[in-house]
Amino acid sequence: MSDTQEATREHLDMNLHENKKPVPLIESGIRSESEHLQVTIGATVPTGFEQTAADEVREKLKSSCRISKDRGKIYFDIAVESLAQVHCLRSVDNLFVVVEEFKDYQFKATKEEVLRDFEELAGKLPWSDPLKVWQINTTFKKKKAKRRKANQSAGREKADCGQGDNAGEKDGKKKLASGAADPHILDYYENPAIKEEISTLIGEVLASGEDENGQSLREEAEPQVQKFRVTCNRAGEKHCFTSNEAARGFGGAVQEYFKWKADMTNFDVEVLLNIHNNEVIVAIALTEESLHRRNITHFGPTTLRSTLAYGMLRLCEPKPTDVIVDPMCGTGAIPIEGATEWSHCYHIAGDNNPLAVNRAANNISSLLTKSQIKDGKTSWGLPIDAVQWDICNLPLRTASVDIIVTDMPFGKRMGSKKRNWNLYPACLREMSRVCRPRTGRAVLLTQDKKCFTKVLPMRVKNHSSSCLYTKYMPGALKEQKRVLTL
Repeated sequence: MSDTQEATREHLDMNLHENKKPVPLIESGIRSESEHLQVTIGATVPTGFEQTAADEVREKLKSSCRISKDRGKIYFDIAVESLAQVHCLRSVDNLFVVVEEFKDYQFKATKEEVLRDFEELAGKLPWSDPLKVWQINTTFKKKKAKRRKANQSAGREKADCGQGDNAGEKDGKKKLASGAADPHILDYYENPAIKEEISTLIGEVLASGEDENGQSLREEAEPQVQKFRVTCNRAGEKHCFTSNEAARGFGGAVQEYFKWKADMTNFDVEVLLNIHNNEVIVAIALTEESLHRRNITHFGPTTLRSTLAYGMLRLCEPKPTDVIVDPMCGTGAIPIEGATEWSHCYHIAGDNNPLAVNRAANNISSLLTKSQIKDGKTSWGLPIDAVQWDICNLPLRTASVDIIVTDMPFGKRMGSKKRNWNLYPACLREMSRVCRPRTGRAVLLTQDKKCFTKVLPMRVKNHSSSCLYTKYMPGALKEQKRVLTL
């Protein structure tokens, strides 16, 4: 048993002995209610990676997941206790809890009738459970932010005092018992003490919001004067109303129902009205900004989103000890995402531009510093290196690389489409040289579809025993993604 698990058990045993009589009766009722509280979570994902995101949900949350007809969205059902783990998903951008879903909403013929129906709809929706989930989510985010600040302060104090690793290990159990220290970045929500805190937080919220009609939540909201806004996302050509008109009409009804104050910028609650043809979904946002804003602190002209980087890596199905190379790394988004999620592999970030290599190195250093502050001790580092090289003449042995994942220049913000006709054949030929025969894989992202499709069959040649498999996947902004098995 690890020190962390032992300290957690001692902490929990101590609490149970101190509160032996009253705790079981109260917690049993709360936990039984939380176990039965099932909610539907929606997530926006990079277009073209819906299946990849759905696979991650099934793998990590053990939950069924369906892909929406509206591109770039997935939906899955979870117990409220798993809410914190949802925020650890690497392939999703934004999260929201579904209030109600209408798969075949019947719109009236005139705009006035449609807007009137939206106004009447606000008072008929089951707001109670989604608002409980929103409250749990908001409260936990605040606690997590306080804990992060406390850990940063403690880390700086320890660095200033020059305390070593031994001192950090001695204080580890005390910090865990007091709930003041975070475990490793990737294992945050898997820590038993954090899970216990989440369960307690869920119990407190459920105990304070027992009214199925949401009356208690509305009464609590009135003295706090919650601020809100309604955002309408609409797709389809057969609507007789605009997104702003729908948001304005529905928002007025929500304001009347909850007595909240409308605020388009400094809002507490964001109500979403997603309309795709005849499908209407009312939801409450759980994220203030996209979850792809992670890892990168030094940006370049073409920084790839972390969610896209994760999706591309996942397509390759990395296995332990795989050597994964990004020969045109830019700011290092792909190898950094790979090193944090697939730490059992070795990642190499390379680029011909010294500025790009410097940005990648700085991003790696920032992530290590962040990890050290959170752990309160010196980190062993990440399985990643940054190198400056020529993509057309890689300093790698033939058949030495298992996976190549890269964001190729589109010829817009970087390079030009004219230069791509010389660059693509040369770099693809070099990639095929360094990839292992039969088992080598590559995921390449490009928007220059014309050049790529013509060059690919002619130039990707490996040993005579190799085979080539290409799979087209439609992507966001008409981007072309091809999975290559060499």
